Amino acid sequence: MSPPPIRGRGTVSNPHNRFAPQRSVVEDDGWYQEAPLTQGTEVIFETAKSIITRNTSPDIPFDRSINPYRGCEHGCIYCYARPSHAYWDLSPGLDFETKLIAKTNAADLLEQQLSKPGYRCAPITLGANTDPYQPIEREQRLTRATLEVLLRYRHPVTIITKGSLILRDLDLLAELARQRLVSVFISLTTLDDALKCTLEPRAASPKARLRAIRVLRQAGVPVGVLCAPMIPMINDHELEALMTEARDAGALSASYILLRLPLEVAPLFEEWLATHYPQRAAHVMSLIRQSRDGATNDSRFGSRMRGEGPFADLLAQRYRLAIKRLGLNGRESFVLDCDSFCPPGGQMSLL
Repeated sequence: MSPPPIRGRGTVSNPHNRFAPQRSVVEDDGWYQEAPLTQGTEVIFETAKSIITRNTSPDIPFDRSINPYRGCEHGCIYCYARPSHAYWDLSPGLDFETKLIAKTNAADLLEQQLSKPGYRCAPITLGANTDPYQPIEREQRLTRATLEVLLRYRHPVTIITKGSLILRDLDLLAELARQRLVSVFISLTTLDDALKCTLEPRAASPKARLRAIRVLRQAGVPVGVLCAPMIPMINDHELEALMTEARDAGALSASYILLRLPLEVAPLFEEWLATHYPQRAAHVMSLIRQSRDGATNDSRFGSRMRGEGPFADLLAQRYRLAIKRLGLNGRESFVLDCDSFCPPGGQMSLL
């Protein structure tokens, strides 16, 4: 039997990471022990050596990103970033949600990297791997410090988040937007509060995310919505409703991603299904495998974000029809200014 859920956490498991040289197996010795009702969060402080991560993926619209944190307290059970915790000898399971790493020198390091002679300006994405506005940002303020550096040197930035804490930085975002230096994408997975509480336990509520879209748009910030991930038989039926609510709140564009289950995420997600949706677990996994060439995951460029097969094709058709009907294709609003960038130590223009 699976252990009972821990309040405020996406998983109760802490599987070994794939690089661990030794493994242990828990055996029932007959002594009954209750599972903890809560699990505290530990923040580990790191002095990073670099802060801008580069990529050449054809599936994503940016080639550089910044993640002020490793691990994410939101605890989304489906998070594709979970396997990255294995590089730090930590588990992609409960460790990913409770043992977080904060890059304390993120802002200073960013300023240094922007000042390098060979640096060429292009939009930086905040939140490509873990959420820059997860709960510990309230105390650590690393994302805000990063935005202050980007504003100071007029560097464009794109933010991806499901945290309503983004509204704390409305003063910076409004000024960045005035200079065409920022765009924001709010991840909206469900409108069902009960589902949110098990799927993304410490993320903002659906209403709070819709409010964030509304307030950001009122401040002149271009905002899009990411309906991600779409999970067969769990939230895929909400696609049109999610896009409609986001449009009504002011979103200018919408996109979606079909659920991905890389490496250690697959068994964690299957355990979550068995705990919360045991009657439909087999059906959900069957549809996922049908969309992933018979496997739980397909990492090939061109198909990993959308999937293949009848279910994936139907989802794509529904998305295209909804985009057209709702007018959520305002991509021109997200073109950012790269020409105004003035690197640290550079001469500011008088005009």
